[in-house]
Amino acid sequence: MHVTPAHPTVAAFVDAINAGDRDGFYATLTPDATMADDGNDRDLDSWVDKEIFQSDGRMDVESTSPDGLSLTARYSNSTWGAMRTAWSFTISGDRISRFETGQA
Repeated sequence: MHVTPAHPTVAAFVDAINAGDRDGFYATLTPDATMADDGNDRDLDSWVDKEIFQSDGRMDVESTSPDGLSLTARYSNSTWGAMRTAWSFTISGDRISRFETGQA
């Protein structure tokens, strides 16, 4: 089952990942956006390259909070295969200033 996040910026983030659209992905982020994976801050650009775009990352959203700022998804890429993940987003204006992900 595919669920669309309620927040339009988060929905655009997911859509860009699934389309392999690097420019569209970065358009959803603030220029100084940060991220964490499994509770550890990571370098956003190198993480995004490795975990999303160089490894054909895909998100199948299973559930989302009413405000759309957190979700659970089946995330898959060619490096790790598929796993259930949790994502949370901080919005600044109409862009994501921080996202955090990890196994759910």
